[in-house]
Amino acid sequence: MPASFPPIPVESIVSRIFLIRGQKVMLDSDLASLFGVPTKRFNEQIKRNISRFPSDFMFQLTQEEFKFLRSQLATSNEGRGGRRYFPLVFTEHGAIMAATVLNSPLAVEMSVFVVRAFVKLREMLSTHKELAHKIEELERKLGVHDEAIIGLFEAIKQLMETPAEKRKSIGFTRDRKT
Repeated sequence: MPASFPPIPVESIVSRIFLIRGQKVMLDSDLASLFGVPTKRFNEQIKRNISRFPSDFMFQLTQEEFKFLRSQLATSNEGRGGRRYFPLVFTEHGAIMAATVLNSPLAVEMSVFVVRAFVKLREMLSTHKELAHKIEELERKLGVHDEAIIGLFEAIKQLMETPAEKRKSIGFTRDRKT
């Protein structure tokens, strides 16, 4: 029976998932550390099996995307160690395919945790969408109620005002000269 590796909290993997180009992705360096290999070796294996990674499984970041991500992660500056190439990022399917390419017991087991993290993130986003929809609905209702309440206050204010001039009575009056 293969040795089991200690479980990784799904939340720690979820924090490594980023939204880039409208897709949830993980950096090559994060996957490499989860799978227990250096990033350089990880990327070598990916390049040896590049036919397994179409553009919807993996893509390379642009300079702007990398700068934005670097500012979010506080990674090293250019010229001071750091990366020489823009990172590769992997979608959920790409991360699973990377585990099969590495084919180590750790990579296979960690791929399960990665899938769970993507699933949890999907559930969280679904919950947030439902919550956002409910809040929008409440805001619309409050807007209608606010207008109605303001109308009531205006009507009450008008009723509380004393008439400015004395009005004549309407109708016939009987003269008392008889």
